[in-house]
Amino acid sequence: MSGAIGSILSNSGALAALNGISAAQQANNSYEQQLSSGLKINSPSDNPAGFITAQGFTSQINGVNQASNNANEGISLLQTAQGAVQQQLNVTQKLNSIAVQAANGTQTPQEAQSLQGVVSQLTGQITTIANQTQFNNISLLNGTFTGIQFQVGASEGQTLSLSIGNTSANAIGMNTLAAAGGSTALYTATGSAAATASGKAFTAGTLAINGSNGSANVAVTTNESAASIAASVNTATNQTNVQAQASTQLVLKATGGAGGSFNFTLGNGSAAGATNTSKISATGASGLVSAINNDTAKSGITATQNASGNIVLTQSEGKNISITGVSQGTFQAVNTPGAKTFGGTTTGSAFTAASGGATLVAQGKVSFQSDAGFSVGNAKAIGLASQSNLETLSSVNVSTVGGANQAINIVKYAIQGLNNLGGQLGATQQRMQATLNNLTTTASNLQNGLSSVQDANIPQVSQQLTQSQIQAQAGVAALKSSSRLQQAYLSLLP
Repeated sequence: MSGAIGSILSNSGALAALNGISAAQQANNSYEQQLSSGLKINSPSDNPAGFITAQGFTSQINGVNQASNNANEGISLLQTAQGAVQQQLNVTQKLNSIAVQAANGTQTPQEAQSLQGVVSQLTGQITTIANQTQFNNISLLNGTFTGIQFQVGASEGQTLSLSIGNTSANAIGMNTLAAAGGSTALYTATGSAAATASGKAFTAGTLAINGSNGSANVAVTTNESAASIAASVNTATNQTNVQAQASTQLVLKATGGAGGSFNFTLGNGSAAGATNTSKISATGASGLVSAINNDTAKSGITATQNASGNIVLTQSEGKNISITGVSQGTFQAVNTPGAKTFGGTTTGSAFTAASGGATLVAQGKVSFQSDAGFSVGNAKAIGLASQSNLETLSSVNVSTVGGANQAINIVKYAIQGLNNLGGQLGATQQRMQATLNNLTTTASNLQNGLSSVQDANIPQVSQQLTQSQIQAQAGVAALKSSSRLQQAYLSLLP
């Protein structure tokens, strides 16, 4: 820049010095603000694009930090629920011990009633725990904690969901299938294949099992034993979470032939044909019971005589019970609706005649069980309803041996259900902890990103401030020098 030579009205040098001093002062102010705040972006005017980026980082960091707090609260909630479920498991294990004790059959009626009193107290405690377990006044185990969402991320949709079922004693236990139409019919593998509640055989077809884990199909044949069906169901338990048990019990009204004699062949099997056969020859009902029990090790069939004088045959594995070659004695299957009397030359539509007498192959009952609800399509083929019903822990009654045996199964599945819930809560906590660890790492990386955008480089800014201060001092010196020249011009005036 240049001006008129010798001008006292315009001092170009002074103006240039002033501009330099102003620029240096602005730089000084900026550097001093950076040093005092530690930030190189203190307002949008410092760096508009950088300011926007920094605000984005700040928003995300704040969200991540809050999500970390949320995850910590979620972990505390899960730990509260797990602790309560563990207490319920401890009580249920005591119930299991009592049920096994009561099933021993050595208890007097008074002792059995006393055990039932303890059972009632313990099941009541399980319900109390379910109703009283809360976190921040939120009930966790009474069935109302469903579809709850934990916000564990800085953005929408970054959530974990959790539902906890009802763990009261009237809401846990064994899910099972009732007999179709309420019938407890025993099926017979010989004769008509129509699946009705009148002592006919199973119906060939496919059972479609839909459990809490998934689905599976199991084939059924007409003469198949309950044991064979149960085994097929259990091979798919990992897919369905549904187990099966089988048992066969045949109640016979037995009438001896001449002199009260019985003569026939007894066996078991997994189809219509008999296996592990034993020739039974006996006189009188007590003699018949003894003769059958003498060969239990071979056939797996035990015999007892009930209060009505009938003979009760039991195959605990659920294999078919076969009676063939009846040459002496007459039998009637009294626990099968519509069953026919057979023996000697007496036959009926449910049985086929055989050389030397009649033939009966009695199929057992398949019991489906799970700790969660399930359904079995075409279950009527084996005489069962298709939709499961819950036998609850609160319904347990150990005052009789039969009730205690049932209680063992109910308690077993209640324990399984609580264990599954505990596993679910534990897995969710692990997932929550992993999320929390990731949030911590994310927050650290985001903070580093924000730092690179907005944090001041203190050594660099200090050096720049020093340089700017020197420039300002040089500007002042230049201004002073230019002023001296103007004063020299004034000395030329007369």
